[in-house]
Amino acid sequence: MPIKDVFMPLVGQPRGAALAAIDKCVAVAAELGARITALALEEEVFERPKVMLPYDREAAEAGSSGEVSDMQQLLNAFTSATSRAKILARSRTGKVPADQIAAVVAEHARFSDLTLLPVKPHDSRTESIVEAFLFGSGRPLLLCPEHLANELRPKFENVVIAWDHSARAARATGDALPVLQAAATVRVVTVADDKTDAIVQSGTALVDHLREHGVHASFETVKGRGSSIGKVLENFVNSHDMDAIVMGAYHHSRLNEIVWGGVTKTVIGQPPCWVMISH
Repeated sequence: MPIKDVFMPLVGQPRGAALAAIDKCVAVAAELGARITALALEEEVFERPKVMLPYDREAAEAGSSGEVSDMQQLLNAFTSATSRAKILARSRTGKVPADQIAAVVAEHARFSDLTLLPVKPHDSRTESIVEAFLFGSGRPLLLCPEHLANELRPKFENVVIAWDHSARAARATGDALPVLQAAATVRVVTVADDKTDAIVQSGTALVDHLREHGVHASFETVKGRGSSIGKVLENFVNSHDMDAIVMGAYHHSRLNEIVWGGVTKTVIGQPPCWVMISH
């Protein structure tokens, strides 16, 4: 199924990197030929009412009249980007308690084909949104690393599938088919120090499956040599000039506490490129 309806939450402060990421996400939506919907959220903060004298109130109103909220600045950046890209777009705004932002994002994402999310490196709010999204939306997520926004290409020519033979990786690959079909190069990569028959058979079977969908991929194994899988993937991306990683999200539950797997935690913490992730 083609990607025709994408969603982008706008949360946080309108710093330079965040604004550049918004622009790049809109460019990706334009490349996909999709409509994009933005949801700009602001924290709902309870403030105790203040008693003010008339002249105090006038001074306060005069001082705040020229201010533009963070939410409005993010929304303005989105509107400018969609205007330049000449893409069909719409936007919504809302105020919600801080502890509900992640759940609201996940709920709205259920009604789109793909969510584009700008992410800050090693940011707790980002991780909470990603976690709520993956386990509450049922949809794929495309992470845009803000620290690399100026360098990222909006068209995914070279894509790597992080293949660990799991159901999660299979789901992510299926969700990414429209992106894989448009790519010039697709590489299926398994990180393993020993190239066993089972690993080769699994990778070859995925390549055969992708061929039936018009995706001509190659399969290879990469040795970890003591490094974490997340670090190995990062090095692969950088050394092969890859535009995007497709991967499944790993977690397990212990006493109702979500514990991320190492590779997922590493990649979400600081994505080395665009990352399309599903659970």
